[in-house]
Amino acid sequence: MRARRVAYRADGWGSGELWLDGERLLWHELPRPGADRDEPHPLADRLRAFFAGEPVSFDDVELDLEWCTPFQLAVAETLRRVPRGEVVTYGELAALAGYPGAQRAAGTFCAHNRFPVVVPCHRVVAAMGIGSYGSQGIEYKRRLLALEDVAL
Repeated sequence: MRARRVAYRADGWGSGELWLDGERLLWHELPRPGADRDEPHPLADRLRAFFAGEPVSFDDVELDLEWCTPFQLAVAETLRRVPRGEVVTYGELAALAGYPGAQRAAGTFCAHNRFPVVVPCHRVVAAMGIGSYGSQGIEYKRRLLALEDVAL
């Protein structure tokens, strides 16, 4: 495997990066404030469009999921089917993936998601509120949901 880094800038969000093996996505870092070079790549173009508020689909993006357990794979596949503009709770996500009662494990998967936006963990909320969003924080999650016209 030979990983290639592609940096991109999203207006109003900052710089993000993709790590790819050919066209297979290995890792995605969400944009953060700061400047990096802006490289042309079809997936980077789609991410720029997403962060500009356009209704972009990532259903066809090939992901490196070889490291996943059967549970993690089921959660990732289920999460990719949660439509833009909708949210599910961690418990609902676990049940939809075939693992009712595994909401904490679903939350752990989301917390370690290598493919934010492509595997849209921002669409998963806590039963009693928005829930967390790792080092990016709740306001970042609110901004992502606002792009999809979700108000919590």
